[in-house]
This record gives sequence, C-alpha cells and structure tokens, in this order.
Amino acid sequence: MTDRPRTPTLDRVQSPADLRRMSDSELRALADDLRAETIDAVSQTGGHLGAGLGVVELTVALHAVFDTPRDRLIWDVSHQAYPHKIITGRRDRMRTIRQKGGLSGFAKRSESPYDPFGAGHSSTSISAALGFSVARDLGGSPDPSLGDAIAVIGDGAMSAGMAYEAMNNAGALGKRLFVILNDNEMSIAPPVGAMSSYLSRLYAGAPFQEFKAAAKGAVSMLPPPFREGARRAKDMLKGMTMGGTLFEELGFSYLGPIDGHDMDQLLPVLRTVRARADGPVLIHVITKKGKGYAPAEDAADRGHATAKFDVVTGKQSKAKSNAPSYTSVFSDALLDEASRDERICAVTAAMPDGTGLTAFNARYGSRCFDVGIAEQHAVTFAAGLAAGGLKPFCTIYSTFLQRGYDQIVHDVAIQRLPVRFAIDRAGLVGADGATHAGAFDTAFLANLPGMVVMAAADEAELKHMVATATAYDDGPIAFRFPRGEGTGVDMPERGEVLEIGKGRMVREGSGVAILNFGARMLEIEQACEALGARGITPTIADARFAKPLDEDMILGLARDHDALITVEEGAIGGFGSHVAQLLAERGVFDEGLKYRSMVLPDIFIDQAGPRDMYAVAGLNAEDIEAKVLDVMGIESLSKRA
Repeated sequence: MTDRPRTPTLDRVQSPADLRRMSDSELRALADDLRAETIDAVSQTGGHLGAGLGVVELTVALHAVFDTPRDRLIWDVSHQAYPHKIITGRRDRMRTIRQKGGLSGFAKRSESPYDPFGAGHSSTSISAALGFSVARDLGGSPDPSLGDAIAVIGDGAMSAGMAYEAMNNAGALGKRLFVILNDNEMSIAPPVGAMSSYLSRLYAGAPFQEFKAAAKGAVSMLPPPFREGARRAKDMLKGMTMGGTLFEELGFSYLGPIDGHDMDQLLPVLRTVRARADGPVLIHVITKKGKGYAPAEDAADRGHATAKFDVVTGKQSKAKSNAPSYTSVFSDALLDEASRDERICAVTAAMPDGTGLTAFNARYGSRCFDVGIAEQHAVTFAAGLAAGGLKPFCTIYSTFLQRGYDQIVHDVAIQRLPVRFAIDRAGLVGADGATHAGAFDTAFLANLPGMVVMAAADEAELKHMVATATAYDDGPIAFRFPRGEGTGVDMPERGEVLEIGKGRMVREGSGVAILNFGARMLEIEQACEALGARGITPTIADARFAKPLDEDMILGLARDHDALITVEEGAIGGFGSHVAQLLAERGVFDEGLKYRSMVLPDIFIDQAGPRDMYAVAGLNAEDIEAKVLDVMGIESLSKRA
C-alpha cells in the first residue's frame, strides 16, 4: 500500500460550504488534491475510476458555485460521483466503497443529503431534476428555501430516449433548471450513433459555436463585458441558414462548448447562469475520461472500472481465474455458432465488452450492432431483425433488460418473433449492489406466453443453451447466466441442442428432491455432501427450463419423494412459483408433498462480495443444507448453536 498523497487544500474541506469560502486559485489547488485522493482511494478498493477523474474540476466548480444540498445536484448513472462523495463529508469512508457495509458505488439517498436522487442506471437525471424544479415551485417541501436542480449527464447517457423525453417536457414547462452535458466522447464503450456525431460537430468549431450560442438567445446570461461582442456575433450570423442547436429547439438556452478542466471557464459560466437564468439551460462541457492519470487515459475504456491497482504503474491486481468466465464462454460459443450460420447477428446497448461481444464485433462487424444506451430500441430493433429473417442475439445485462420490458411483451412476445435474449449478470453481482442485481428477469419473462426461459447451471450448460437458442425459431427464447467465472467443468467441443422444456437428473437419491434452476448447482452439491455425512442422500435435478417446465420430471420427483425443494437465483414469482402452480393444479399437495421454494428474499440487498450477498439471501450451501433438514424435521447444527 502506498503512502497517502499530500492534500493540504482538500484537508481543509469538511463540506461543500468550505469551497464557497475559497478563492479561485484555491479551488484549482483543491481540484488537484481531489484528483490525487480519488486515485489513491480507488487503488485500494477498485471501482469506477475514469468517470470520476473526468469531472474533478466540474465537481469542485459546481459545489463552489451552487448552494448544495439546498441546490439539488443529481449525477446521472453516478459512476462519476466519487469526487463528489469525497467533498461531501464521506472522505473518511471512501476506502470502504462498494464493500460490505461501506459506501455505495453510486449516489444513494439514504447515504447523504448531498445525494438527493439515487442512481445506477443511466439517463434519469434530467427527469428527476425537472421533478425537483416543479416540486420547488409548487411548494412540495416544507422548506421554502429549496433551490435549483442541476443534472449532470454524460454524452453516452444522452443517447437514451428518456433524456429527450425529459428535455422535451422541461422545454415546454419552461422551469428554471440546469443540465450539464458532460461530453467526454465516451460512456463505457466508445461512442456510437448520430448523437455522438452531432456533439462532435458542435465542438469541432468551438469558437464559432460560442458566438452562435450567444446569438441564439444566451446574450442576457453572459457577463457584461461580453454582451457587445455577442450582439455583434448575432448581427454577423444574420442571414445564415444554419438553424439552432437541437437543445435550443427543445426549449433550452445552450452555452458551450466549454473546457471542463479549465476552472477559468467553468466558474464564470456557472456563476453567470446561476445569477441570470430564468428557464432551462444546457451547458455543454468537454471533459476527458480518466483525466490526470496516465494509465486511465491510455486504457481502452479510460479506466472505467478497475480492480485494486498500483498507483505508480496502474497495474491491476486481478486474481487468476481457475475457470473461464461465463461471459467469455458465451462469447466463444456465439462465435462458433456464427461461423456456421451467417444469419446470426448480435445487438448490445452500449456494453459490447461487458456482454462479450467485442470479439464478435472484431470478426463479424457487419453483424454486430451497438445501439447506445437504448435498451427499448435494442429489443425492438432485434425484433425487426428477426422479422426480417435474421437470428438476432439481444445481449443485455439482466438489470438493464428491465428497461425494455414493454418492448419484450409488445414487439417480441405477442408477435412470437425469434429473438434470442442472452442475459448476463443474472443473480446477485457483488460490489454494484441492488441497482445491478439480476433478480427479476425469470419472473418477468416466464409469465409471457410462448417465451422459452433457460438458466445455465454451469459453463458447459451455457454452451448448450447458446446452441439451443441458435436452433430455435418458433418464438422468443432467453437464457440467463451469472457474473464471474464458471465452476471448472469439462467443456464440450461444441454445444448440444437441448430438447425444449426438458431437464436433467444429476444424482439419484431418496426422501428429498432438490430441483435447481440456474447457477446454484455447485452450492447444492456441496450441501448434499454435508448431508451425506449424516446419511441423507437427496436427489438432485437441474430444470434447465423455467418455461416450459419439464412437467414429467417435476411430477415424477414429487411422486417419488416426501419433499421437493426448488432453488433459484431470482425473485419471488419466478421458477419456484411456476413449479408450485403446476403441483397445485395437478393436486400433488393433496397427496401430502412437502414443498419449499428457495428464492431471493423480498428485499434489495446492499453491495458486498457475492458470497456475503447470497448469505443474506439464504442461498449458500449451508442454507440449502438447513432447508433440507428443516423439511425433514431435523434440527440443524446452526439452529442448535
């Protein structure tokens, strides 16, 4: 561990109020200290680094100019909020970030009054800021001194339709609010789409555009010395055919672009708009993700997310894997299938690396589509590809697929289009906590008529499910798999096409049957080893499918055992609920079967290591062992203790 950096100016900061007593030169020094502290803290914990380094000066300027927390500062996604946390009274806890019992990696209302709105998913900040502005004007709070709302949103997040819905509404209402467009030419992956090109054009001719912005209505918000020049610029622009910026057309006053790392630009502009704005204002700020730390600046993802690292070299201390990751297995399997079927294509929503599509894109670029942070569009786009005769794999994390649910129902399921949903990060995901947990996909997919829903018990099963999805053309099909490395099982050379709706027997036993759906199989096997030492030998089966269920296998397990326990990494209403419905309809409960369903509890589980999170959920090996003993009427050792 390296020594802490010297941060004399930051050491004087207990809250943002201290910034408002500093001179501009002191604020510049504070930004340097804040960058050094951010790098040092993240080096010891891992986490989101590049986004925070890109907004250090902006963070200092916003807190110095606006009266937070009276003024509501809302960070979109909030990957970039680490510097904000440091100067809002949480510096002493930064080295607990994303750990059990520690600070959240995102903005969180329960954590600080300086986090007025929680985040984790993108493109929500402008909607929330508008809500705060309207609530202020309508007296929604008993505190009459509530101030402005400021949304900080990245150029990647601006690719989502929700951001434009909010801006359209804000422009129509005309409420005073501020949107800071943090344009770093990158979200998690390199930028895609027309919005990226549009922003590039805006700042390609920055001096001209500054005149143009002034001429189009921002003159009154400029400092007095600049107003005459702005009026001359307006005269100069008369007769030109170029229209206003998109943002102005939506009803916002547009200022920029300005250098987001230059305090001499940031501070005067923010002070001016705060003093003079009477409606919605968008300030276009150009920043560099990873700014000020060479290893982050040089990384392909600008240091978006890191493990612990050495500050001097930037080398990350990642543990060696004993087995391939599920994501890499999916990637390799999809490449293999695509080499034989030229109709296979892939769609991702701004997460090509995270979803394992980087290699696919490198080999089959014309068949790989990154649509930006636009999950709704991704789903319907995939539906159109399927209707056009292609075999689209819509590859989206479970937590983000939630955002496209209406499209799954209306555009895919009702039309029975063969879209293949590859759902990464199923189950609990560790340090990203509740906002990124893949808890609900089984429940919200398996209730749709005609939807096939699979879950991989291990990495070999995942390879089979990629092959199965490729071969299936009768309607939509989904398969889910967890974050992290596999279990180390032997891998087949090629995936096998599974019979739809058929599970597999893993181990024959007696008395109690355990029916798995998903990646808890290793925990089940460990539980059964412990039970074996007590002379208890449960049957183990793997359902493979939550929809359609393997009714013959399930009813056979119920008939041949005294008790049946289902285990899954999903919420109430998922696989176990479908099994219970089947058993109830067939009258099995009338015959005295004892049935238990082990699911994620009805709570949002805070970040921790995955094993600790599953301990809270009650889904580790010892929990499964205890459930078997309980259903058999045997007191477990843990209960005695």
